[in-house]
Amino acid sequence: MPLLDGHDDAARQRAAAHLAAGELVAFPTETVYGLGARADDDAAVAKIFAAKGRPADHPLIVHVPDVAAARQFAARWPERAQRLAEAFWPGPLTVIVPRAPGRADAAAGGQDSIGLRCPAHPVAHALLQQAAALGVPGVAGPSANRFGRVSPTTAAHVQGEFPPELWVLDGGACPVGIESAIVDCTRDRAVLLRPGTLTRERIEAALGGEPLAARDRDAPRAAGTLEAHYAPRAKVRLMDAGALRAALSVLGPVATGGTAPVAVYSRTLGALPAGIPARQMPPDAESAARALFGTLRELDACGTPLIWIETPPPDTAWDGVRDRLQRAAAAA
Repeated sequence: MPLLDGHDDAARQRAAAHLAAGELVAFPTETVYGLGARADDDAAVAKIFAAKGRPADHPLIVHVPDVAAARQFAARWPERAQRLAEAFWPGPLTVIVPRAPGRADAAAGGQDSIGLRCPAHPVAHALLQQAAALGVPGVAGPSANRFGRVSPTTAAHVQGEFPPELWVLDGGACPVGIESAIVDCTRDRAVLLRPGTLTRERIEAALGGEPLAARDRDAPRAAGTLEAHYAPRAKVRLMDAGALRAALSVLGPVATGGTAPVAVYSRTLGALPAGIPARQMPPDAESAARALFGTLRELDACGTPLIWIETPPPDTAWDGVRDRLQRAAAAA
């Protein structure tokens, strides 16, 4: 199947019918591209786990067109979930709520809770509405890449990960660039399980000033929260600017035609030794998030065994980017 134009209504309708038939469709969201299957069909969802090489007990996020659709998957719709949905849906926020018995068992990874998100990308939103009209209540959609690897932010990234038989709906580059924040709303306190581009302060404000609790051992399993994740083939090492400068000082120039020993992604460093592949990290967190996964893929394609990355600033705006880089480095 050739690449489908996500902005073409007829192409989206074909993709929606493919989903309704229990098949896989990769689709764009504002965060990253998702690998979708109808969430109410465990056999269809099993195809996601098989295609990605993902453990079946690692839950998926279910994408829905609105709150009414989300409630179909919930045994109970907590007030906190409603507040967050009102503030940030459609948008890059996932809420975890108690799961309705018998609903989306496979997508939930066997847990009695489920993660739900209403994406803001116009192609994703239209696809979900068209699929809903065909009887699909929601679409399970983890990132459209091999499990544990760098997430895709373009249709070309998806095509590079999977066989050509996979239907891919092209909606252009993802404008946010990293996965959604995930907030657990199943317990007495809201818990931030995964940071995204929405800051902790904005989420707490939407909760009426209630502080987000730290993740603990009783938290439900959630997408993208394994210690090692988002990893390129090259080993990633994070270090502050001083340590990075010192490490680079002992490298000599790379011989013409030779493979560089390391690639560099830095926010503050200037000139580097000749022949070292390098990219400049954007100075603000929003732009850095948008560029992150594409840059990791570019540097990985250089063939170097190592990627040295300057640790992002400590303020909360950078939490999502820092989280992805720390997990990428943990895979080394």
